[in-house]
Amino acid sequence: MTGLEAAIAQRRLSKTPFEAQARHAGVLLTFRDLVPWSAAWALQQQVHAERLSGSRPDTLMLLEHLPVYTAGRRTKPAHLTLSDPSPNNRLIPIEAVNRGGSITYHGPGQLVAYPIVALSEHAPGAKAYVHMLEEVLIRTLLQWNICGYRVSKAPGVWTRHEGSEVKIASIGARVDRGITLHGFALNVSNDLHPFSRIVPCGLDGCRMASMAEIRQTPIAVPLVAEQIAVTFSAVFRLEWTTLITGRLTTPGSAAQSAVAATKEH
Repeated sequence: MTGLEAAIAQRRLSKTPFEAQARHAGVLLTFRDLVPWSAAWALQQQVHAERLSGSRPDTLMLLEHLPVYTAGRRTKPAHLTLSDPSPNNRLIPIEAVNRGGSITYHGPGQLVAYPIVALSEHAPGAKAYVHMLEEVLIRTLLQWNICGYRVSKAPGVWTRHEGSEVKIASIGARVDRGITLHGFALNVSNDLHPFSRIVPCGLDGCRMASMAEIRQTPIAVPLVAEQIAVTFSAVFRLEWTTLITGRLTTPGSAAQSAVAATKEH
């Protein structure tokens, strides 16, 4: 039994009878390897289509991306500063995405969550849904003695570090025909330097931080993924009846294989 399976099993044993009646079946899909953004997007679209048709239950994808900037619908040219000419940053691609929000960075050491769920079964609207995602993050951070909180009109989760307000998790979601896409990114132990090349989330003066930076200790992404999975299950009243750990390195056939694997279980 993997650590994630053990965590889910423990959650099942501890839930009350009322929780058992209220919960819906869900698929938890995780990945061992770093995932290119294009491959994850192809998989999201396929899972979304199947959730829309009713052929699959709510699904949560947890992964780490290869380095990439994603620019949401509110991105402005000024949000990409290009102030850092280092060779490593010049190699980071920029992908235009159809989620809300502005530009952000994804890379190794950052946990990215893509919930593909029927919104009406969980929240009365998009704002309430974002509030629930923030709740998942805040509860998870508390397990590390990090006090996360919300900031009005700035979706995501913030905390205090070295006397300053810093952002530790970003949220950028989309609802398409009642089914959610995209999600949130939690800075666990990732390199924060690429954020210096952009205006994160389009917020002037926004400083990004990571869990490892705040706790001053290495933190493993798989461990945080386990905690996110359990907390998401509690907040969204989902029972992970299918746990899949796959590989997804290219779009197209790899994405189709991952989707097929979740449907076979």
